[in-house]
Amino acid sequence: MSDAQHIIDKERRFGAFNYAPLPVVLTHGEGCHVWDTEGHRYLDMMSAYSAVSHGHAHPRLVSVLHEQAGQLAVVSRAFYSDQLAPFLEKLCLMSGMDMALPMNTGAEAVETGIKAARKWAYEVKGVSDDCAEIIACEGNFHGRTLGAVAMSSEPQYRKNFGPFPSGFKVIAYDDPAALEAAITKNTAAFIVEPVQGEGGIRIPQPDYLAACADICRRHNVLLLCDEIQTGLGRTGAFLASQHAQVQPDGLMLGKALGGGLYPVSAFLARRDILERFKPGDHGSTFGGNPLAAKLAYEALQVIEDEGLILNSAIMGKRLLEGLKKIDSPLVDDIRGQGLLIGIEINSQLASARLICEALMKNGILTKETHETVVRMAPPLTINDLQIDGALECVEKTLREFRQP
Repeated sequence: MSDAQHIIDKERRFGAFNYAPLPVVLTHGEGCHVWDTEGHRYLDMMSAYSAVSHGHAHPRLVSVLHEQAGQLAVVSRAFYSDQLAPFLEKLCLMSGMDMALPMNTGAEAVETGIKAARKWAYEVKGVSDDCAEIIACEGNFHGRTLGAVAMSSEPQYRKNFGPFPSGFKVIAYDDPAALEAAITKNTAAFIVEPVQGEGGIRIPQPDYLAACADICRRHNVLLLCDEIQTGLGRTGAFLASQHAQVQPDGLMLGKALGGGLYPVSAFLARRDILERFKPGDHGSTFGGNPLAAKLAYEALQVIEDEGLILNSAIMGKRLLEGLKKIDSPLVDDIRGQGLLIGIEINSQLASARLICEALMKNGILTKETHETVVRMAPPLTINDLQIDGALECVEKTLREFRQP
């Protein structure tokens, strides 16, 4: 038995089977590449669902992580630290938001946003007690907590996990009329992904988000943008909502905020929304700790210093155009924005999972979503030679693919 198979078997023996990884065991990474137990090198075209946008083991981020860990890591929010305020200031200035509440995971940022929207609805909008409603979109992915799953339209995410919290409505994505029809006097907020990642890299019409922003404004409803996967340069702008020139009332960020090294997230909003929180209303032992704050500050600085947003736009265009030139009966559609691209596989000819396994054998690692879409979302540090190499590998894989 190989070392890799031994590790896989042990994980299956002692770990809950809540993921179905590709059969590869990784040991280390650098930049856009990772290596397995047998020394094989792969181009990472997934970057941990956008969490590794800076590339693996970015030297500046590793250095800051090591330095801060040796100085002060976690003290809880029972005390001030010298690292949190600079991070919050930078994050707010870069995003154009007034205030931020730091958390750890993306799902926690979503839960924070839901609580903030409800509190605002009761204390500012005047919604009757326990009547506030949140509107979400079908195909969304806002996490796997009970609150997030209560907004989901994916049957597997919900089966045997009920009962779910009430107060949520789910409407069609990319349909402003559906939003307007769903709003009532009790509607607190509309939460939406500017591009649906887990939903299959679904990109709405160019005027969709702006239309939704106008509807929310007219009805005094908060527009909350979940940019946990699309934010921080992933789509070729700092925020995907900026493509539509929309400034949301509330914003969820995470994943790449921790530089691929540590879980960091935040809910950001207008001052009149977040100032409703008082001590004891909400919190997190680890949220905003000095290690997280210092690392996230540096992660934001690296995005600026290394021009990762512009690189995402340029390399994303190169990748998207290159993929569209590949002629294969296996491909039904290619769509994307920046370095968030989906390859829709013809389900009658192959599954996206099998395509991902074939890509792995040819030196590319990525993962399918919704059974039919192969995602291409490499680190934002990727260069033109690596893009061209990826295109050659994808073309070769599709040309040689045979159903097992």
